[in-house]
Amino acid sequence: MHGRQKQQPLEHRLLLTATLCLLAGGAVMVYSASSARTLLQGDGGGTAYLVKYLVYGAVGLVLMQVIARQGLGTVRRYTPYLLLIAFVLLLLVLIPGFGVKVNGARRWLGAGPLQFQPAEIMKLALILHAAAVISARPTIARNLRTAAGPVLGVGAAAVLLVAVQPDLGTALVICFTLAAMLVAAGMPLRQLALVAAVGAFLVLVFAVLEPYRRARLTAFVNPWADAGGSGFQSVQGQIALGSGGLFGLGPGQSVQKIFYLPEAHTDFILAVIGEELGVAGICVLLALYGMIGYAGLRTARAAKGVYAKLLAAGLTSLILCQALLNIYTVLGLAPLTGVPLPFISSGSTSLIVLLCSMGLLLNVAQGGTLPLRAVRPSRDGDARGRAADDRDRRRRDGGPRRPGAGHRRRAAG
Repeated sequence: MHGRQKQQPLEHRLLLTATLCLLAGGAVMVYSASSARTLLQGDGGGTAYLVKYLVYGAVGLVLMQVIARQGLGTVRRYTPYLLLIAFVLLLLVLIPGFGVKVNGARRWLGAGPLQFQPAEIMKLALILHAAAVISARPTIARNLRTAAGPVLGVGAAAVLLVAVQPDLGTALVICFTLAAMLVAAGMPLRQLALVAAVGAFLVLVFAVLEPYRRARLTAFVNPWADAGGSGFQSVQGQIALGSGGLFGLGPGQSVQKIFYLPEAHTDFILAVIGEELGVAGICVLLALYGMIGYAGLRTARAAKGVYAKLLAAGLTSLILCQALLNIYTVLGLAPLTGVPLPFISSGSTSLIVLLCSMGLLLNVAQGGTLPLRAVRPSRDGDARGRAADDRDRRRRDGGPRRPGAGHRRRAAG
């Protein structure tokens, strides 16, 4: 046992190494992106966001280690309660007096510096729910009609509550993640494409109905047409990326983060990375996410049991979908969504939830599938299993056996 704990599988080591490297780089870049502006605004010594990142990162790392050592059976058992709590919290966000409104969006609960986003909790709860439901009845994921209620229906209700906050970015991450899990479970792409087409139409309608979302959509098509208005953030992000060149201006040397680039330490931290570390720095970042994708998919493939496979596939998809959506936004390949860069951007709830997700992924990677035997199967499967065990036991113990053809021939002779 000691040797096994000492030498973890390759996938486990890759996931842990990539996560720790991203956290270390995130701490450096959060301090670089936020210190100058906080100093100029007179908000302390410039380390406020760094301290916040380190505190929440430490909490997330502790939870990651605890979850990585728990049995998946325990996680599966408490999934319905987590999903129910996530729905209740999302409803509370929409009630005036409970939800905290910031920049026109009501997405947070709490008071003062202790605030959290229930939508981040819902992302993880839906992955756990989908993995549990599909693993209990694997055939439901192979047809759109059977998956509509227990998986797509629950997901659609959550997406609707998240979208009306409004938080279209998180809603898109949930949709992409559930779609990846359904593909992994065996749903035909033709049926999933129909759902995607309907969802894209609804997203377009949702974006056109609200003036500021419509402005974001037009700014995505041509941000330079209104560089001082709706396209300001996109334009400043592109200027930051272009200024960095191949190897960047050097750590801490970004100009855009001080006077021009909004949300430099959260949504657009990739632009600061590009300006200070250049294309080389962005390539290193993409390589780390590539390590997570490679190790996560290998973990899903090698996992024992449908639940562990789907769980690993869903958690890997969550991290990669959120990372790609943020990268596409900063590069100007997608409209502004407000999605943080995983493990890099400053953010309390997102950082903790992603580290908890990584803890579950590490759990599967180190072979955390054995506790699933404690989960009770269906009644039919249980009865069949007991009957098979009884037959095997009678054979081993010399119990009565049904005479075979050879026995009958010997009796006749």
